[in-house]
This record gives sequence, structure tokens and C-alpha cells, in this order.
Amino acid sequence: MFILYALVIGLVVGYLVGGRPSGLATIQFRWGWVALFGLAVQVALFSGPVTERIGAAGPPLYVASTAFVFVAVLRNIRIPGLVLVALGAASNLAAIVANGGYMPASPAALAALGGGVAPGYSNSTVVTSPALEPLTDIFVLPSWLPFANVFSVGDVLIAVGVAVTIVVAMRAWRSVPPAEEPSSSSDTGG
Repeated sequence: MFILYALVIGLVVGYLVGGRPSGLATIQFRWGWVALFGLAVQVALFSGPVTERIGAAGPPLYVASTAFVFVAVLRNIRIPGLVLVALGAASNLAAIVANGGYMPASPAALAALGGGVAPGYSNSTVVTSPALEPLTDIFVLPSWLPFANVFSVGDVLIAVGVAVTIVVAMRAWRSVPPAEEPSSSSDTGG
């Protein structure tokens, strides 16, 4: 849910710097279906009925779905802002792989949220000494914010990259030449 804040911030900043939502149409994201597939797997994977039953298949499915999204981002690396998204995604993927298909969450961050890890398979888990600890979920949004959750450095990079992508695209409407109107003359120069 951390990305929802990036979307809102990107849109607000885009407006403030003179951008228009129509500029978002200039983004030519290739392999979007790959990213959507990876995200859809994660939505299903972390829904109540699935988390309760997924068992040992959870970690490899989480790694694979994250890799799908990462590959789609890499395919579009030339889009402004996606270098940051790729760095964040690589950071998160490294932490998840290094910790057996889970993103370790700091016990202090979870306590600040007022909870722990949900029962069943979850992308987060508490690990006493996680591998690549600085890349894990060690930060927490204030609990008074909607969708408050723990997050990582990778999540921050992804969010900043998404916001940059939105702002740059919203400003792109200025550089798009207007469509040429067909000539009303039937003179072919002949």
C-alpha cells in the first residue's frame, strides 16, 4: 500500500509544477502484462483464503512474482524514474531471496504499528538476524495514516521512482506536438 502514497504525491506534485494528467498517456510501458501478472499473483498470494492454505509454495511464488515485476521494470528502464524503481525492486528482491522468500520486518517497526505478522503465509516475517538487514522492512508509517505498514529502503526508492515517473509524464503534455489536421486542398502538386 506504500505505493498508493507515491501515486498521490506524484499526481499532486505533477499538478503543482504545471503538469496535466493527459501527459500520463505519453508513457509507453512495454511488457505491462508481465508486471500485472506478477502483481496479480501477489494480490492473490496475500489474500486471506490463499495465505491460510499456501504453505511451502508461498516463498517461491512470492520470489517469482517479484521477479516478474522486476523484469518488466527493467524492460522499461528508459522511462524517467524507472531507474529508481528498478533499484528499489532489486533491493527488495535481494532481501527476499536472501531470507528464504520472506521480507523480514523489524520487531520494533511491527510493534510501532501495534501488531505482529498475520497468521498464515505473509510476505513479512520476524527474523532475529536477517540477511541484508538494512534492506529489510525496518521503517514504519505512523499508525494514524491509512494503510500504515512497515517498509524498506527499496520501497522508498520504488515510491520516489513512481512519483518521478508521474511528474515527468504529466509535464510531457507540453512537449507533445498537436496533431496535424489533414489538408483541405486536393492539390497533389501534379
